[in-house]
Amino acid sequence: MLAVGVLAASTLFARQYHINDFGAVADSAVLSTQAIQKAIDACAAGGGGQVVVPAGYYKTGSIILKSKVDFHLENGAVLLGSKSLDDYAKVKPAYISLRTQEATIQLIYAENAENISITGQGTIDGQGSGFKKLTWNDEGITRPHLLRFVTCSNVAVQGVTLRNSGCWMQHYLACENLQISGVRIFNRNNYNNDALDIDGCRNVTVSNLIADSDDDGITLKSTSPKPCENIAITGCVISSRCNAIKLGTETNGGFKNINISGCVVKPSEASAPAFFGREGGISAISLEIVDGGVMEGVSVSNVVIDGTESPLFVRLANRARTYREGLTVDHVGQISAVAISNIQIRNAGKTGCSITGLPQYPIRNIRLSNIVYEQAGGETAAAADKMVEEKPTEYPEATMFGTLPAYGFYVRHAANITFEGVALSAVAADARPALYLEDVEEAVIGNTQLRGGETAKAHIRVKASRNIFIAEPIVKGKSSAIIECDEVSAGIEKMGMVKKD
Repeated sequence: MLAVGVLAASTLFARQYHINDFGAVADSAVLSTQAIQKAIDACAAGGGGQVVVPAGYYKTGSIILKSKVDFHLENGAVLLGSKSLDDYAKVKPAYISLRTQEATIQLIYAENAENISITGQGTIDGQGSGFKKLTWNDEGITRPHLLRFVTCSNVAVQGVTLRNSGCWMQHYLACENLQISGVRIFNRNNYNNDALDIDGCRNVTVSNLIADSDDDGITLKSTSPKPCENIAITGCVISSRCNAIKLGTETNGGFKNINISGCVVKPSEASAPAFFGREGGISAISLEIVDGGVMEGVSVSNVVIDGTESPLFVRLANRARTYREGLTVDHVGQISAVAISNIQIRNAGKTGCSITGLPQYPIRNIRLSNIVYEQAGGETAAAADKMVEEKPTEYPEATMFGTLPAYGFYVRHAANITFEGVALSAVAADARPALYLEDVEEAVIGNTQLRGGETAKAHIRVKASRNIFIAEPIVKGKSSAIIECDEVSAGIEKMGMVKKD
């Protein structure tokens, strides 16, 4: 038994490759790129194992992670990205997507690798403030990503702290079987400072992530024909000056079977630098299809939201940007089968939330239930009568329409919409209705509490809509009506209304 134990221990030790043994120096003034790469190459050539970064500060340029290698940072280990562009290798992936049309630079890169991981309690700091923004789309060109994995499988990133990327912190493109857990992220030192970008990936879990980003927080993208599908995001705490959790903006392949649950969205650290977005954040949850693609089977539940200007944003439009020159997006995409439930929102801005499609292209089958939403309020009758532009080809953003004509939800070009057990309120008296339905076919509004429109003409406004059922609303305020319908709306049923002054 002793002999077996010694053999097992020696085998484990033989599979560890310490970067110091290959010439890496724990000195932030010394470049250790070649030594770290030699350790990775030796590990891969030996059949795989663990490349160990011991405690200390190590400076590096681009390194390439290879199959069967666990890149492990011990507690106290800090990997510093070089501030010189000369230390970064330009790589052009074979996989074609919107953001692989030319060679890009990144601190840690992997392509077509399998069974790879980054683990430990150490830190990877890209020192991204040293790279100035030169052009509108220079991310990955003159400002490096921190991590970029392309067409990899069986990937794990666990336990580490990631800080200060030149642009996006992590970009996983067309990967399968990806697990990101227990990672701490701070990305507030440059433009395009997303925390996590999952792009056309399949079978993904993101759990127990704590992130503060200047740009978007957790973002699912589809910059190629591959959709993001079979993805669970759970137990995360997200701060963002832009959109905390977003499906979009790029949507060529779409999104299928997405579960977001048990998360907290809160304001970003006020003392950190600000490059983009707004204090408090733009949105908490954004669900977008604008470049073709299909979104279906999305569940958002048990989320607590503190702040953000327009907490919930659902948008179907026709920007029609393609992922490759010479191709066209010749159709409007689809959004259907979305459930948003058990959401607590407070300290929201006055803009309101929106669910909007396009004429002849409605968003379908959306259910919102058990939502408590408190926003700033304070808008006048002019805001309540505002005409909202369609803006079918513009970049989708929760604030794109300006202040909405509803303090709660403005819903336009939609079908089969349900609001159940929703409580909407405004801190300051507001002349807008709580709910505004325009060009909506089949909607059920049940068991709602509407407590913000103290000076509104009505608490619910229905325009050019059909087959609307409203049951058991409890309203508070001095509005002249509970429901206002225009002459062209039809099939409006009301029952069990309660009004409290």
